[in-house]
Amino acid sequence: MHTSPIEVQKALKEIDYPASKKDLIKHAKKHDARKEVMEDLNELPEKEYRNAADVSKEFKGD
Repeated sequence: MHTSPIEVQKALKEIDYPASKKDLIKHAKKHDARKEVMEDLNELPEKEYRNAADVSKEFKGD
């Protein structure tokens, strides 16, 4: 991953959970997320994320 979970959460601010990987990418793009954040979101597994902690876990390798 190229960015910190904090940067990713900033890009996903105010997103409604649960959200799919596609929803996360769409929301971040709409909010002009940095290129590195978009790259990291594209690397996430295809699944439904229940909350911000679910997304952050993917960046920690848990």
